[in-house]
Amino acid sequence: MNSNNPTNQINDISLRNSAIIAGIGLILMAILAPITNFAILQKLIVQNDTAKTVSNIVTSGGLFRFGICGFLIVAILDIVVAWALYIFLKPVNKGLSLLAAWFRIVYATILAVVLINLLNVLQLLHGADYLASFTTNQIQTQVMLSLNTFNLGWGFGLIIFGFHLLLLGYLVFKAGYMRKILGILLILASLGYLIDGFGKLLSADYNVNISMFTFIGEVILIFWLLIKGRKIKEEN
Repeated sequence: MNSNNPTNQINDISLRNSAIIAGIGLILMAILAPITNFAILQKLIVQNDTAKTVSNIVTSGGLFRFGICGFLIVAILDIVVAWALYIFLKPVNKGLSLLAAWFRIVYATILAVVLINLLNVLQLLHGADYLASFTTNQIQTQVMLSLNTFNLGWGFGLIIFGFHLLLLGYLVFKAGYMRKILGILLILASLGYLIDGFGKLLSADYNVNISMFTFIGEVILIFWLLIKGRKIKEEN
């Protein structure tokens, strides 16, 4: 049997089912991640106003905790999607598909680990008695440091995610059962993450956000998997 035939079943999980799983996981992340980041975390953080940021988090502690849970769910979904995409693209190139999956898993792990910084914020603002030895300014400074560390750590993780998309785009481009233009768009999306990520590492003054204009391939992939991917015929 030809291993390049997209209708093969791999490890009892069909390509059709893996496409559906990946598509559902991606669309859940596409909904949850912006809500968690922009509608919750970024809404609570006021740039250049530490006191207001701390006040927002204290008065909206439940919302802040919900945001942490949201990020954790996103990280878990990333691992599931990495597994599903590995199965879906394994017929193209097993080794590269596995490497792409590992890049996404490493990114998800980084995201989960840097969430400790957000938990540290909760501890600082609702912590034990030993924090009484800190002044208000010291606590506020530690809160902002933890928030900034989270953002920096997540930004570093997005560089790893960029390499995942680069490999994913190549695999999609080479797959005979997918459109080459989708692979090209995913490669462009990866370049956006890589340029932004390395730009921020190399220059403190870097304030461009190219990935906001190159992400279209990620969106199209979701709908392709849910609409076209589920229609891949299975072999008996």
